[in-house]
Amino acid sequence: MTTARAEEAVPGPGKGSGTAFAARTRGLRKVYRGTVAVDGVDLEVPEGAVVGMLGPNGSGKTTTIRMLLGLVQPTEGEIELLGVPVPGELDRVLPHVGALVEGPGFHPFLSGRENLLRFAAAEPFLAGGQLDGAVSAALERVGLADAARRKYRAYSLGMKQRLGLASALLAPRRLVVLDEPTNGLDPAGTQEVRRIIAELHDNGVTVLVSSHLLAEVEATCTHVVVLNEGVVVAQGALDDLLESGSPTLLVSTPDGAWAVDTLRDHRIPARLAPDGVRVDITTTAPATVIETLVRAGVGVDEARRERTGLEEAFARLTHDVGEVVGELDADEPAVAQEGRAR
Repeated sequence: MTTARAEEAVPGPGKGSGTAFAARTRGLRKVYRGTVAVDGVDLEVPEGAVVGMLGPNGSGKTTTIRMLLGLVQPTEGEIELLGVPVPGELDRVLPHVGALVEGPGFHPFLSGRENLLRFAAAEPFLAGGQLDGAVSAALERVGLADAARRKYRAYSLGMKQRLGLASALLAPRRLVVLDEPTNGLDPAGTQEVRRIIAELHDNGVTVLVSSHLLAEVEATCTHVVVLNEGVVVAQGALDDLLESGSPTLLVSTPDGAWAVDTLRDHRIPARLAPDGVRVDITTTAPATVIETLVRAGVGVDEARRERTGLEEAFARLTHDVGEVVGELDADEPAVAQEGRAR
């Protein structure tokens, strides 16, 4: 397959839908021996976005990713990857997709470079004369150029993870899927992965990354999908999620207790915090809060609006939904842990 033919075979992501999606599912469901691992997932990955997939262990993240890539057959539902229905036409779209899922099957007695050359030889977009250059560029990109000739079995966990990332980046991609890409990496390696994701994003590549590191998701992603017990409980732009909690004004004042009493006397919810007074401004304008304090003679050094951190938003979403599911579906079987569900 030539590059030109491959590009003609795959339409633009989600064409005709009004919004362009690099990946989309409808009613996606996976049942393992009577146990529901993924239940009715409607996933939308906007073209050009960096989408973080979050969820507790056993929430269905890896199972969902494996279904997207055709590694697991869904029990029910529809999947569209780069505008192409899969798994029916997976061979048309996979050359445009790079993926790191649970680590590729590298040969332990070959060097990192030799392993990548084997992967590169299977790339439809790489001609024979391009293999060496593509492998060298991928190794350099993930920081393994100096260890390229070392046997794979001598690699550390972090180095193996880097080599897996290199295999996903051997050829130009329109979509890159990374399942826990920072697993086993030291802080420097984590920074490198963050840099690579940012570089892909700058070049218009869509990235779907699952992670349990909330700080990394908040630092690198433009959108998030939160799964809990096999269902999507929230998805959309990261900024929208972080603004979805109760809006809060943090007031820095030398008169903390006095400020709280004053605001409560005016029916404005407030509480003391280590760094000042936190005021719930769901129904009160920030200007009204400041005016109330100043008129009462309370000293105000600074006031700034806070937004919900990702950790707080994640805990709220997974905790609240877990309680609802527990109440409504107490007699239903528990969702499988991902390690068993695979």
